[in-house]
Amino acid sequence: MAWEILLNPVVFSVAILLLLSLLRLNVVFAIIIAALAGGLWAGLGESETLEAFSSGLGDGARIAFNYAMLGAFSIVISRSGLTELLARTLLKKINREITGQRIAGFKYILLLLLMLISMSSQNLIPIHIAFIPILIPSLLPVFAKFRLDRRMIACILTFGLITPYMCFPFGFGRIYLNDILLGNLKSNGVVVDPSQTVRAMAIPALGMLIGLLIAVFISYRKPRDYDPAKMATAASVEVEIRPIKIIAGVVAVVVGFAAQIWLDSLFIAALAAVLVFVIARVIHLRDTQDVFVQGVYLMGAIGIVMIAANGFASVMKATGGVETLVEFISRGVGEYRGLAVFMMLFIGLLVTMGIGSSFSTVPLIAAIYVPLCVSLGMSPLATLAVVGVAGALGDAGSPVSESVLGPTAGLNADGQHDHIYDSTVPTFLHYNIPLLIAGWIAGMVL
Repeated sequence: MAWEILLNPVVFSVAILLLLSLLRLNVVFAIIIAALAGGLWAGLGESETLEAFSSGLGDGARIAFNYAMLGAFSIVISRSGLTELLARTLLKKINREITGQRIAGFKYILLLLLMLISMSSQNLIPIHIAFIPILIPSLLPVFAKFRLDRRMIACILTFGLITPYMCFPFGFGRIYLNDILLGNLKSNGVVVDPSQTVRAMAIPALGMLIGLLIAVFISYRKPRDYDPAKMATAASVEVEIRPIKIIAGVVAVVVGFAAQIWLDSLFIAALAAVLVFVIARVIHLRDTQDVFVQGVYLMGAIGIVMIAANGFASVMKATGGVETLVEFISRGVGEYRGLAVFMMLFIGLLVTMGIGSSFSTVPLIAAIYVPLCVSLGMSPLATLAVVGVAGALGDAGSPVSESVLGPTAGLNADGQHDHIYDSTVPTFLHYNIPLLIAGWIAGMVL
């Protein structure tokens, strides 16, 4: 049983991807090598593997373009002085009023606010990771003042980016729970009342919460210092804070968020925000070239990773390895419900770690998972929980996941936050392990 899993091209590719990433090879290079190795391992041949990889790249072009525009959005907001004003105000308050016993309370209030902002980006104001490059870089000096470990911040941001869509049917949660999860269950013969989704995903969400508490109060509780010179270099461009710029910044944020919600278009939202600054004459038309170039520099790396990840996913689909893994469960576990639930969750973890998207994983696994759950006598709620968690597992801790790449983009603004060892590994350990345990419990008791 174990040998058959190890020989699977998906498992083989994901193992290579993770190993190369841990060895600090650039993630894009690691993705390409892992995809080629997986395709050749599956017997596709060089030309077929390259064709599958190339055909998948186009699926990530829209994402990359959105992120380039999001980077431009972030640059113009930073030039308004809005986020710098926020950081200066917080630092002044810390230096003058927050001392001694009060500093711990203020620190945890700040962490709570970060978590709430991150959570609202999935449901209340569904902008996903758009807030991170706007807000987080300006707060790095504040984090340094509190001597906060950025690995803790990464865990907080990732918790807020994943847990809400996993259990609340609003915003991105509506897409994941109602459209993708319930839709795939229904197409495979299991109907669940949408009002029951929160109940089904409550235990898995509790697992995520436990992981967050461990990260904040145990793993990364100790102070950690960062080089202030590098932070000063990253913020070497002094922003003049003027009322007209602040007003333009606020209007741009409101216009950008409104466009994102009403038009469901990130690049239109970013364009609208930039135009607000042009109309307000905060930036000139000739400066928009520089804004876009800096925006690409800021967020373009995430877009390139997502393009490569789509190519990797295309190769994995071409190998047939995902279907082989899923079918292996149905014929390999018999009537052992506990083992079947664990294997479904574990394989979901492997698939999502490679693809980097919960939303893309569920359609790949539901066709086999749902009939298997029914054959094991599992309730609709248990089936919903197992399939939902199997899809969400790996979103945290995958080097190609937006929920991990986003926090890195903000926290590494000064080059002091490693994507693999400061974002990927911490989020993997603190969320995938508790989520795996909580998902197994949900599959057994619901």
